[in-house]
Amino acid sequence: MEWKGRRQSDNVEDRRGGGGGSMGGLGGGGFRLPTGGRGGGGLGIGGIVVVLILCWITGINPLTLLSGGDIGMDGGNGSGQQTSSRPPANDDTTAFVRTVLGDTEDTWKAIFEKNGQTYQEPTLVLFSGQVNSACGFASSATGPFYCPNDRKVYLDTEFFDQLSQQFKASGDFAEAYVVAHEVGHHVQNLLGILPKVNQARQRMSEAESNKMSVRVELQADCFAGVWGKSTDSKGILESGDLEEALNAAQQIGDDTLQKRSQGYVVPDSFNHGTSAQRMSWFRRGFDSGDMKTCDTFSADI
Repeated sequence: MEWKGRRQSDNVEDRRGGGGGSMGGLGGGGFRLPTGGRGGGGLGIGGIVVVLILCWITGINPLTLLSGGDIGMDGGNGSGQQTSSRPPANDDTTAFVRTVLGDTEDTWKAIFEKNGQTYQEPTLVLFSGQVNSACGFASSATGPFYCPNDRKVYLDTEFFDQLSQQFKASGDFAEAYVVAHEVGHHVQNLLGILPKVNQARQRMSEAESNKMSVRVELQADCFAGVWGKSTDSKGILESGDLEEALNAAQQIGDDTLQKRSQGYVVPDSFNHGTSAQRMSWFRRGFDSGDMKTCDTFSADI
């Protein structure tokens, strides 16, 4: 991916080195990329089962949500007001993230304008170790996540090392896919999809809620693919980049993660989709470049 020398986003907040703030309560609100797991879809790094699928529906018992998902955190004091006046660092990883975020801004701004809408850019928060968001407290083990309460994407860039070393999904476009997926949740939020899903899930059983979560996550994958098509049209992609993203989607599918961590799968606990589904929906968005092809809620997935 030829990213150097391109526009970098200014919508980056660097909280690294400043601690994570006070712990907020855990509830519903954020969306994260899964990072490994066991039983019921719960995902863990280095054998530690962390990350609650901290649903964005206030009131759901977090103990029922230990199944990993971008659906991360809410509650606490809801402030998430830990900020830093320091500008983002100029290391290559930070510059890369800022460049990818900037390109997602350009892509979605154009798409929204084409549809008579205005794209409101999210902020991407870089953190190290732990962070407090408007959706609650999170540690690095939570993985990247999006919080609709403050419209921010949260990323500990060390996750890229885990993506490469633990999940065997290396490459800059694999890393870009991670950012684009979380931005995909922001797009869902702007379009009003997340609030509608929120309302619907309040009337669902846990199994039905998991299935709804899968549709949410696959749509974010498809939106990431739409962005990928845009980068390709600009001549940014290099040979093998698409394969890097597809491999990343494959490695973080629910079935693949569960097989790796516990040796068997529990389909009813899937909350992101199988490897085949994640690859398919990313590819659908990439091939079409049209967000209208990303209606996972009407499709037979």
